[in-house]
Amino acid sequence: MKTLRVGIATYREMKARTVAIAKGEYVPGEREPQVWFTSAESFAKVLSDRNRDLLQIIAESAPESLAALAERTGRQKSNLSRTLKTMERYGFVQLRRGERGALIPRVPYQRISLVLPLRKPVGREIEAA
Repeated sequence: MKTLRVGIATYREMKARTVAIAKGEYVPGEREPQVWFTSAESFAKVLSDRNRDLLQIIAESAPESLAALAERTGRQKSNLSRTLKTMERYGFVQLRRGERGALIPRVPYQRISLVLPLRKPVGREIEAA
């Protein structure tokens, strides 16, 4: 089962991790988060119950356009587009162009796993999930 791992870190922690990776000082493990949020609250907003339901509908029905998805969900196409583009930035959805430019959403993962540390890292410490 393909799982996307999500982590929570401050902007400063994410930047320090990125710099350490770029300098070759740190190599992320394969079980570490691939996507990062700055707070559990921001994660919860993007993956609200309503948006998780939307992901399930996409995964199960494989709509061929946003218009088809709008019909299935009863949501406005413009709102769907905005929501899906936000979710695409985090890797929760893939959007590709189909015939005549139709935007086709797909869900590349069966699960999303949140790695939530109970304590903040000290100094430059980077924790593996």
